[in-house]
Amino acid sequence: MVETIEQLIYYYSQNGGYVLEQFFRHFLMSAYGVLFAALFAIPLGIIIARYRKLSGWVFSLANVIQTIPALAMLAVLMLVMGLGANTVVVSLFLYSILPILRNTYTGIINVDKTLIESGNGMGMTRNQLLRMVELPLALSVILAGIRTAMVIAIGITTIGTFIGAGGLGDIIVRGTNAASGAAIILAGAIPTALMAITADILLGALEKLLSPSRKKAGGEMEQAA
Repeated sequence: MVETIEQLIYYYSQNGGYVLEQFFRHFLMSAYGVLFAALFAIPLGIIIARYRKLSGWVFSLANVIQTIPALAMLAVLMLVMGLGANTVVVSLFLYSILPILRNTYTGIINVDKTLIESGNGMGMTRNQLLRMVELPLALSVILAGIRTAMVIAIGITTIGTFIGAGGLGDIIVRGTNAASGAAIILAGAIPTALMAITADILLGALEKLLSPSRKKAGGEMEQAA
């Protein structure tokens, strides 16, 4: 174990720049996949919350996509798009749809109906209700879906190395073919785990910050003061 740690420290000292480069490449692929999924899934979640008869069909399709093994997904997309990071980003986009879509739908339909009725009584349009009432109250739930998608994406991006996308998976795979394999595998696995944990903590903190209950508690404290 001590020898492995020494080899790990030596690897970082000799290849720190390369590890950092692959770290950012890994993060950007994950972030882009989740970002594009959010841009697609949040509006779609709002639509199926409005027209709930569509929700069964949409969720069924999203569930089917989620059940496809990651390697199989990459293999199919590779036939269409070729090798490289773009194929991984599209794969992450597809895998990130379900958690964001589900949480957007859940967040919108669970908004307190009395608040909707109050907005209607004030003469708000549907778009105004969405922008000023529903989305602010559902934001923390939507963010929880993005948080889940991001953690999943960071893990899936690791296997992007098999189609030439780079990322920290490159280091892990190199470790499987090296004499000091355990140290090199750890050199890729540790930053991957730290990235996932950091993303989960930061997005979790933002989720709590945007929680309606927290905002309500903050408003009550201000009134009491």
